[in-house]
Amino acid sequence: MDLLIPDKAHDESRQGEALLLEPVVGKNNGRKLYIESYGCAMNFSDSEIVASILADSGFETTSDFNNADVVFINTCSIRENAEVRVRNRLKEFAGAKFKNPGMVVGVLGCMAERLKAKFLEEEKLVDVVVGPDAYRDLPNLIEQVDGGQRAVNVLLSREETYADISPVRLNSNGINAFVSIMRGCDNMCSFCVVPFTRGRERSRDAVSIVAECTDLFNQGYREVTLLGQNVDSYKWSGQLADGGEQLAVGDEVKIVNFANLLEMVALVSPELRVRFSTSHPKDITDEVLYTIAKYDNICNYIHLPVQSGNSRILELMNRTYDRDWYINRIDAIRRIIPECAISTDMITGFCTETDEEHNDSVSMMDYVKYDFAYMFKYSERPGTLAAKRYADDIPEVVKQARLAEIVAKQQQYSFYRMQARLGRVEKVLIEGFSKKSNNDYCGRSDQNAMVIFPVTEGYKPGQYANVLVERTTSATLIGRIID
Repeated sequence: MDLLIPDKAHDESRQGEALLLEPVVGKNNGRKLYIESYGCAMNFSDSEIVASILADSGFETTSDFNNADVVFINTCSIRENAEVRVRNRLKEFAGAKFKNPGMVVGVLGCMAERLKAKFLEEEKLVDVVVGPDAYRDLPNLIEQVDGGQRAVNVLLSREETYADISPVRLNSNGINAFVSIMRGCDNMCSFCVVPFTRGRERSRDAVSIVAECTDLFNQGYREVTLLGQNVDSYKWSGQLADGGEQLAVGDEVKIVNFANLLEMVALVSPELRVRFSTSHPKDITDEVLYTIAKYDNICNYIHLPVQSGNSRILELMNRTYDRDWYINRIDAIRRIIPECAISTDMITGFCTETDEEHNDSVSMMDYVKYDFAYMFKYSERPGTLAAKRYADDIPEVVKQARLAEIVAKQQQYSFYRMQARLGRVEKVLIEGFSKKSNNDYCGRSDQNAMVIFPVTEGYKPGQYANVLVERTTSATLIGRIID
């Protein structure tokens, strides 16, 4: 599973985040909802869909699970430590439920299908288990629990995209928003559980995506991140009436690919920044790259997970590309979008990986010099192809040593990339105050680097600022606004 947003949001290393919304005006059933999310950006986006569905049923949210009538934890199954954290958190919720026996506790998302029996029967930690395609059923499932039953719906769908649901923006700064463009995954990477927990790939209709982005812009949002497990395989066939001159189709049925969709969203407004995640090396096309280069408001940043730099390991991972193919895509990015920042995912210690094959991953990092990276030691997940076919035979101490080597390597290149921005003027979308001081603003550059700079009269969150970079760390650019 490749859906990670470097530095910005939501990977499984986070401890979970309570997702809140303003109290619902109008329909109110007097019950309070608490949602906590783990994992990738798609999980956080899904929690916004859940909040919308339950807001329509009259639920108001709370920031304290002790005061909630319904508590949901939206889960990630990518690595074992995420499951350990979720289970520990459920035990904390059980303490609150002991004081409030009417509380409903539920597990949502990727962990739901795989561990439903454990949660419901063996450990009796939850009342309701709901998979990613069954969120519309939540009001009915909660009603079943209110009637004294445990409730489960983990059915996967080939059609569900939640395209008609307007997500409630949770923990929103009113500036950045996630927009889901597709669900599921058809790539059967041998280490990954996503195809089994999120189902087959299906694309949301382009008209609803553009409408959501337009609505967000009209509300004052200035950046959208288009989300999919593999955005480059986006494909939708339908009618695009009033699609604009560059995609003028009238009532004609048109096949929209990811490059087309990027262009359609970019045309919402030149003031709306467009990001996306995640690209798959086997599918990212020159057409996509040329579209990025064409529009100034499509950010020059691509997350392109490599996972390994060795062709044999990539074949065992069933990544469907080899080292040379990946390098070809890197070279295309550098040629077509010279200023593009590139990040990646890397796994060390995959089944049977030798020292020489690990060194191929290190040399790939030397070749690309990534701006950011998510790096992990291999964690076998039950039910995956790798768990069925290959022995997890690399000793833990070797996995850890290899991971430490690539982490140190990445720190070197992250600093190198940041240093290259010294003296440059970066266009930054101001997101709010710095975590460390209300005397400083923070925001992201076109290349997705965090930028810190003093609060300046005449500038506020949601506006763009030109920032002269005067110093850096390995993760942050520091400077001041110039006219």
